[in-house]
Amino acid sequence: MAAEGTSGPGAWSPGSVAAAASKHNVTSFQRRGPRASGTESGGCRLVSIAGTRPSVRNGQLLVSTGLPALDQLLGGGLAVGTVLLIEEDKYNTYSPLLFKYFLAEGIVAGHTSLVASAKEDPADILQGLPAPLLDDNCKKELREDVHNDETSEFNSKMKIAWRYQLLPKMEQAGPVSSSKFGHYYDASKKIPRELIEASKWHGFFLPEKISSTLNEEPCSLTPGYIKLLQFIQKIIYEEGFDGSNPQKKQKNILRIAIQSLGSPLWGDDVCCTKNCDNSHSLTKFLFVLRGLLRTSLSACLITVPTHLIQNKAIIARITNLSDTVIHLESFIGSNRETNPLYKDYHGLIHIRQIPRLNNLMYDVSDVKDLAFKLKRKLFIIE
Repeated sequence: MAAEGTSGPGAWSPGSVAAAASKHNVTSFQRRGPRASGTESGGCRLVSIAGTRPSVRNGQLLVSTGLPALDQLLGGGLAVGTVLLIEEDKYNTYSPLLFKYFLAEGIVAGHTSLVASAKEDPADILQGLPAPLLDDNCKKELREDVHNDETSEFNSKMKIAWRYQLLPKMEQAGPVSSSKFGHYYDASKKIPRELIEASKWHGFFLPEKISSTLNEEPCSLTPGYIKLLQFIQKIIYEEGFDGSNPQKKQKNILRIAIQSLGSPLWGDDVCCTKNCDNSHSLTKFLFVLRGLLRTSLSACLITVPTHLIQNKAIIARITNLSDTVIHLESFIGSNRETNPLYKDYHGLIHIRQIPRLNNLMYDVSDVKDLAFKLKRKLFIIE
């Protein structure tokens, strides 16, 4: 590919280009860089979707989890078409926060949300989402929150290992505009009603979906899982989130959030006994769900009470059928709650699995020592 001249057409010929190149001792073959405008190159540009960005590692489209520190741990964000599994803490105190951050980020970014629960009405869940920090007035509040935290750490006489002192904090507080990737949220305030009304969302409340169904065809899946899969499939194909078919409207992301999947409220006995009758119902649901996500512009977050599942083999299957797995370990009710080493934290966060897309093996996080604490406004990971 010959280099381009700056003068009018026809001023440079291949011979003159080669002569000029040899004169200046440079090659005439130069790599053509990307043009500023897609129309000039003659090719169609990639469609930009709000609230997304490509991964610097593999070019995969990413969405934010609603927690910038968690995005950093996952390699930049949650990959579109994948499943993020959150293993709930023992008393289910902190996992609902990550669930709400994920949904709040979707509303701020303009994504379509699908909320599924067997315990709470999806409308009530959306009303309890944290408020985004978008304007400059929130900078003072965030700085005060972080400053108070740093002051308490400075006054503490606890000595820690030098390698912990050199580790940077995962959380860097600072409000950003709605056009950027990832936002910060105030856990002490609720999201404005105007944002919820302006957003598009779909709710799946299990008691309402199966109350009118009396006769079910024999299947290895529980009725609740069947109804949820049908509901998700309907939204994906009818509203144009199917990536295999060209969309006639502007592309968008579908955020799927499923609360406490596998609990007895879903009609699953995987948490009741060690030898349950429907041991394969949950794993088959995840297998079918991941197949739907792989060919669609959607990302899914699921919380599972794995501490209630007595059969460890089922937990291993659930992990293998998920792309990203995170376990929250709360200090409530444990000996670490009174341990002075953890007095400034509320629990540990374990990155069980990070996806390695288009490969047979999954990736493992290099960071092992991670703790979280819930401040007055922020959920901080260090």
